[in-house]
Amino acid sequence: MICGANTTEAHPIIGLKIRDAVDRGARLIVIDPRKTDLAAIADEQEGGIWLSIRPGSNIPLLNAMLYTIIEEGLVDQGFIDARTEGFEALKEHCQDYSPERMAQLTDVSPELIREAARVYATSDDSMILYGLGVTEHKGGTAGVIALANLVMATGHVGRPFTGINPLRGQNNVQGACDMGTLPYIFPGYQATDDPEAMKTFAKAWGVSALPSTPGLMEPEMYDQALKGRFKALYCVGYDPAQTQSDIQKVRRALEAMDFVVVQDMFLTETAKLAHVVLPSACFFEKEGTFTSGERRVRKVNKVINPKGRLKADWEIICLISQAMGYPMIYTSPEQIMTEITRLTPSYRGISYKDIGNRGQIWPCPSKGHPGTPLLHTEKFPRGKATFVPVSYIVPEEEADKDFPLVLVTGRRLEHYNNGSMTRRCEGFDIIAENELLEINPGDASTLGIVHGQIVKVESRRGSIKARVKVTDRSKPGTVFMTFHFQDNLTNLLTSPGMDNKTLTPEYKVCAVRIRPK
Repeated sequence: MICGANTTEAHPIIGLKIRDAVDRGARLIVIDPRKTDLAAIADEQEGGIWLSIRPGSNIPLLNAMLYTIIEEGLVDQGFIDARTEGFEALKEHCQDYSPERMAQLTDVSPELIREAARVYATSDDSMILYGLGVTEHKGGTAGVIALANLVMATGHVGRPFTGINPLRGQNNVQGACDMGTLPYIFPGYQATDDPEAMKTFAKAWGVSALPSTPGLMEPEMYDQALKGRFKALYCVGYDPAQTQSDIQKVRRALEAMDFVVVQDMFLTETAKLAHVVLPSACFFEKEGTFTSGERRVRKVNKVINPKGRLKADWEIICLISQAMGYPMIYTSPEQIMTEITRLTPSYRGISYKDIGNRGQIWPCPSKGHPGTPLLHTEKFPRGKATFVPVSYIVPEEEADKDFPLVLVTGRRLEHYNNGSMTRRCEGFDIIAENELLEINPGDASTLGIVHGQIVKVESRRGSIKARVKVTDRSKPGTVFMTFHFQDNLTNLLTSPGMDNKTLTPEYKVCAVRIRPK
């Protein structure tokens, strides 16, 4: 079951594996408003199911599936009794989410919802993959919890070919989180208010004390900058002036700061606004490790030496630290990895020299440990897992008479993220040279616009121009665009809504209108 993930374009290697599984007989359920490649396969496959939901209605749909599983006695009661708690409260909560009631909220028929629930619950091995189409909503965290409730109710976890798997948006998101880039944790997800963790890291880093209060999440930085309380930003390998939501606000925040440093390979949109730009080496020009979404730590080997005075990111950071008075002195990525394994329990058994071609998967708690490809086989980190009832969280804005269409954003196979690298590749740019506004034929006819026409797309925050692509991939009432193109900054349009817990922007639901140019 794939929920909110266009794998053949955003995660093409995983997409190939899914296609192969379908060819070998796996049944495919796809939950997505847009007719992606895999949604089309599921729609045409005998036994496959495409649930073309209304954007932002993941929670009602998943709760309706759970309602069906409970009502029809398809739960794994043995698993629930042995390894979970809180099921009775969840069962009571789901009584308000019958497929018949949720059909109006989700645009999916009760019969399809029930069929998907039965297929998922009764298969010997059912796996869930989810992507940014789940997390990039106001109810993103709640959507993930709703998926987890399905997994636990059916016992599809802790065995091969089961579980719930997040598909990361970029190649080292997992590794970055593991290393403590969230503002309330140290490396290895050790809390910044844990006295023992504070003591351990303070001693390792040669300081008397460390801050115990959490830092700011990224959107909070921009809010505080606009209030004059956040003065400087050091931005490494990231382009928020193109990729963040509601980027007019982000750009105002960057301009309000006293000092912005961007460390990147190219002069990105954010770098153009910076006071100082530090050029950094690309991954072909340095060595180190990446950690993938399956928690696999893999070695990256240098292919060529960087030219001139160009340096790897870690070298630049060390030099800045020393200039600021803190002697952060490392001689190699291997030395950094040695410190990581000493301070991060889940990485403790990983050896930089012995990673090899296949890599090592954490948790790997000791030398010689084979790693842990499969989690939760016997117990969960806290012992028993807890069911958490979640309710429908309405998107920040929905279509209305002034802005009658919903914009969904995503990625395209030919380009990567903000396009700062792929847009410089002539071959890719020939294949996909400009932004396209995908619109359903019925909506195009109603608006009197035709394939190939240039139109203005407007939201409450801004407007851009784009070329129309008339296609049935877009659900009636929705349009689709990417954020790869600097000359069509789609995120000028996107919603100011954010997930209630993680503050992830709501990229997937934005009310827009379209006018002929």
